[in-house]
Amino acid sequence: MRKDRRAGSEPEVAEAFGRVVEEGANRLARPWAPLIVTGIVGGVDVGTGVLAYLLVKEATGQTLLAGLAFGIGFVALLLARSELFTENFLVPVTAVAAGHNTVRSLLRLWSVTLAGNLLGGWLVAWLITQGFPDLRRTAIETGTHFATLGVNLRSFTLAVLAGMVITLMTRMQHSTESLGVRLVPSLLFGALLAGGQLFHSVLDSILMFAALTAGRAPFGYLDWLGALGWSVLGNIVGGVGLVTVLRLARVPRELADERSRQR
Repeated sequence: MRKDRRAGSEPEVAEAFGRVVEEGANRLARPWAPLIVTGIVGGVDVGTGVLAYLLVKEATGQTLLAGLAFGIGFVALLLARSELFTENFLVPVTAVAAGHNTVRSLLRLWSVTLAGNLLGGWLVAWLITQGFPDLRRTAIETGTHFATLGVNLRSFTLAVLAGMVITLMTRMQHSTESLGVRLVPSLLFGALLAGGQLFHSVLDSILMFAALTAGRAPFGYLDWLGALGWSVLGNIVGGVGLVTVLRLARVPRELADERSRQR
């Protein structure tokens, strides 16, 4: 059957599709407790990247160099097998499209993972600003940048780009089973996301949390909440609309075969 599936499209694409569907089905079926813990750990992992980002930015004043340091957080996500909210666009959406679960299960995965990421991220942000008082000025400056982007076309396009970048990273990582090769997109796309100051719901929330826990931020949690909602919308448009849907269009026969087997 695997050979028949590959006959419908490029072999490498069909093989990656099979891996994505299998992993997506497992994520969607995960019980509540592991799902919650995985989300929290994902926020902690990204928080380690935020610590590296702030340390380098404080020392050099260079956003691009700080972005390179942030890649540590995505390496931690990969090696620790935790999850980021925006990593759940390609994999579980493909599994749902292939008939392995429901949209309701997808929304459950998204909401719990996002909440866990934010909780873990807030905790690390607090630890950073309490443990490194010298970073508070940089944290406030960086967090304020994202909190004051506003609801406009520019901030939305930055959010769309962030969702697109992370979902493309996920797609590249699932094109191979080599851990060494999968580390490369983690570093490169992490640097692009943070160094380019794209509008990412989880990363930028942690940066805003760092500013808020520093004690002198010129914005509040309601401002953060508005930025979160706007960035989530843009991230979904970029990740699902610009990457996942177009990738699914490359495997129509495999998708149809998978759906027929689930009936």
